[in-house]
Amino acid sequence: MKNLEKLMISEIKETIIEFLEYSKKIEFSNIYNEFSLQHELGIYLRRYLKDNYKDNYKVEFERNINFFITDVDKKKFEKKEIDIVIYSKDQKEKYAIEIKHPLNGQYPEQMFSFIKDLKFLEELKDNSFNSTLSLVLVKDKLFYEGKKVEGIYQFFRCNKILKGIIKKPTGNDKYDIILKDSYIINWIELENKYKYYILD
Repeated sequence: MKNLEKLMISEIKETIIEFLEYSKKIEFSNIYNEFSLQHELGIYLRRYLKDNYKDNYKVEFERNINFFITDVDKKKFEKKEIDIVIYSKDQKEKYAIEIKHPLNGQYPEQMFSFIKDLKFLEELKDNSFNSTLSLVLVKDKLFYEGKKVEGIYQFFRCNKILKGIIKKPTGNDKYDIILKDSYIINWIELENKYKYYILD
């Protein structure tokens, strides 16, 4: 089963990259906000899986975790809905994708949101999901370069290993995220200043 999981998540990842390359060719005219990215990518994945696996997998949007997880305290999860979920009809295979496509600056807050997605995906992985992916697509270069290179910025601008306790960078309310795994953000350039990363 482990080899199948690795093969499938690798295939999903490659299909996402194909989708981004395809979207680049038409200058991202079909992607104008985060919802449109989620929708267009989901349709692309659905078509790919149907062509290659017939009706063995479902691709759904904003599926509540209650549909998949029943025997744990879901109040402790970072989120309740999964941006895109792919699963087999018997639910023996479940793959989650979280998406971010920020367009209005708010760099440290959005960076913290990227990390919250990773925490949520770790929670899903600990509760019966086979594999998970985080996709972040940005156009504003201040997400990946700039004068500030300390604090939360170091993970997205300096390739510093993202792990352990991450403190909320803004606001008066204290809020920490504890990541179990370690991550390195490697931005991949597309065109017209677009960059993305995918973490699994």
